[in-house]
Amino acid sequence: MKIRVKIFLVVLPLIIVTLLLSEASSYFHAVNGITRIARQFLSFKANELEKYAENQWDLLTENNYAGRPDMVQAAKNAVTNYAQSIILSDTEIILALDESGSLAMSTAPLDLKTGEAALLLSLLKEENEGINSAAFGGKARTFASFYFTPFQWYVLLTEEDAAFYKDAESIRFQTIVVLAIALGLAALLLIFFTRHLTNPLSRVIKAMNAIITSGDLASRVEVEYRDETGRLASTFNIMIGDLEKAYSQIKHYAFDAVLAGKKEERIRQIFQHYVPQDVINESFKNPEQLLPGKDMPMAILFSDIRNFTTISEEIGEPRILVESLNRYFETEVDAIYKRNGWVDKYIGDAIMALWGAPVKHEDDVINSVMAGLDMLNALKKFNAEQKKNNKKEFPIGIGINYGIVTVGNIGSTHKRDYTVIGDNVNLASRMEGLTKTYKSELLITESVYKSIQRPSSPNLKGGPQLPCRLLDKVAVKGKKEGVRIYTVKQGLTAEEEKAWVYHNQGMELYFNRDFSGAAKRFKEVLALLAGDFNAATLLERCEIYTANPPPADWDGVEVMHTK
Repeated sequence: MKIRVKIFLVVLPLIIVTLLLSEASSYFHAVNGITRIARQFLSFKANELEKYAENQWDLLTENNYAGRPDMVQAAKNAVTNYAQSIILSDTEIILALDESGSLAMSTAPLDLKTGEAALLLSLLKEENEGINSAAFGGKARTFASFYFTPFQWYVLLTEEDAAFYKDAESIRFQTIVVLAIALGLAALLLIFFTRHLTNPLSRVIKAMNAIITSGDLASRVEVEYRDETGRLASTFNIMIGDLEKAYSQIKHYAFDAVLAGKKEERIRQIFQHYVPQDVINESFKNPEQLLPGKDMPMAILFSDIRNFTTISEEIGEPRILVESLNRYFETEVDAIYKRNGWVDKYIGDAIMALWGAPVKHEDDVINSVMAGLDMLNALKKFNAEQKKNNKKEFPIGIGINYGIVTVGNIGSTHKRDYTVIGDNVNLASRMEGLTKTYKSELLITESVYKSIQRPSSPNLKGGPQLPCRLLDKVAVKGKKEGVRIYTVKQGLTAEEEKAWVYHNQGMELYFNRDFSGAAKRFKEVLALLAGDFNAATLLERCEIYTANPPPADWDGVEVMHTK
């Protein structure tokens, strides 16, 4: 709602109320005055008529004619004539009623309706003096009355209400006309003055709209008054001036930012093929934090094509080898990136991928395992296409570990890599190597197993936990401490599900030196999964240890002497 309308709606009711009160007061004073004069004049004529009738009766009594009917009738006629003489309008009637309610005298023909005479007579008997109102002769009338005893007349001087209050009605009409004219003029003046008062605000708004539309901050508003609107216009001009200066500075800053942005974009385009997007983003966000190394928990994945040297020799032609290798990397790396991981480096035909830095996610560990499973699924499609095109298939092994590593920019001034180092990196690499020993495509360490099996793990977004199979407890080359290793699948057949339960139970019996009980479980596994390598290997160990028990300090660790 515009401010003009608001002012109009606030002020106009005040004017209307003031004019109404003023006109109402004038009207009632005028009407009361006119009515009072009319009533007084009617009463005056009634008094004069009463005096005249008394004079006529006095003449009769002084001359001893009061007993003569003819003289009394002459006196009544004289009163009637006098009444005729004081009538001033065609609607005025003077009449008299006798004790029976019959019309005794009237200055004009009057047709009293049935019952009107009796009703009027009863009213006169109750209150026979003053000004009264009643309807008779078919019209509402105002009358003054008196009772004249010698004639036994009830005398009424009457006037129609329309004529009696004519001047009052005229005043009422004039008052309404004057009030309407006054309100109309007040509204026009109010519109004029509100427009005059709000014009400076309208010009400020117009200037604002012009600036918004054109973007030209050179517009200014004319300061017309030395009041609040003038101060508003002046303040607006100052504000626009400051905005114009600030806008000029912003343009310079924006130009510099565009140049810097283009430079950054060029850097991103150059390095995005070599460095993960998260690393690039973190480098631009906190460049100083990426320079020093720091210890962080991370998931590390190694994958390697088994017997790649033999495959290369069999393929022979370098172009076909590189083409197949690039397609293999494309499918495998895509699976890694879809699970929020990134490739740290390619080591010949091997892939090293990381989760947890520079950006840490709650589900980094489970994502690393799911990426490994996705890589195996993608490999099946890749090998199917290789076989279809009469090309060599690529068997692979994947090892995953989770633990504290040192991460940072590592290298010389000539070349540096954002990478990780530490024992847990080496252990992940050893897991990949052990896939050949245990004839499993995917191996994970105990730290990974615990992370994906704990209740708080975001395992498969709240879905079922990944089935894991404990294969052994090994000390990799160069280490004395053993670590449990597991294989994992995304889904099992009914036979596999039972067999893996028996196998895990057998492993616990095995570590508790119950070799005969463990052997029984491994035989149950072989009954379900004929020729299972790991169950057969452990069954053979159990049979050996049953015949020749290990020493008392045996902890079940198998020491590896090769990588």
